[in-house]
Amino acid sequence: MRPTPTRAPTTATERDRPVVRNNLATRGFHAATFLSTTVLLITGWWLRSGNEGRPSVLAELFGAPDTDIHEWSGWALVGVAAAGLTLGVRAAWTFVRETMRVDRGDVRWFRRWPAGALTGRFAGHQGHFDPGQRLANLAFVATLGTLVGTGVALTTLSGGPTFAALVRVHRGATYVLTVLVIGHVLLASGLLPGYRGAWRAMLGRGRVPADTVRRLWPSEAPHGHRRRGDRAGTAPGPGPGPGPG
Repeated sequence: MRPTPTRAPTTATERDRPVVRNNLATRGFHAATFLSTTVLLITGWWLRSGNEGRPSVLAELFGAPDTDIHEWSGWALVGVAAAGLTLGVRAAWTFVRETMRVDRGDVRWFRRWPAGALTGRFAGHQGHFDPGQRLANLAFVATLGTLVGTGVALTTLSGGPTFAALVRVHRGATYVLTVLVIGHVLLASGLLPGYRGAWRAMLGRGRVPADTVRRLWPSEAPHGHRRRGDRAGTAPGPGPGPGPG
């Protein structure tokens, strides 16, 4: 069945009405992924720092060794990914399609991104994700896939050269993932001018103020939400970078 076209807002009140960019299932998937990944990183860095045998705050809270919590959170992430690929197959396909797209103007967006991150004025973009988000998506998928794959493999081994090699890859993926998560949180927090309000797309009820939609996702805003003279995919001001939403 073809989707019903969205009616363009005609009044000032409709144009200023908040927009739900991500539905409840998407926000729930994002929250579950972020929670399990955060626990993985906390326990992983705790163990990497030589604290095995010394209970962390999480170990004391759950009454279990950090090694067990680390493994449990890894399996939880596997379960979240499996649910997303099966129960959310349509959303998964949309994610892949939007992440892999390449549009004219992407290079220009990247050239203007450093200044835009500080000034809040980015080049326009098309699609659900901006060019930076597409690269970030690929990096997250590759890194999380490597982390989970090596983690699962490590649970089946107890030593030897293969085990040692997998440990090195697992640690390398942890380093990269840590940088990605820090960058994601930095942008989502809205500390940089171009990303103020972006957190609303994934947290709470997911209701994003109309001004934020016009600023961050102009190509997705209904025609009546765009400023006069704007074209689809051309941002009137600040736009999103490789971050949230």
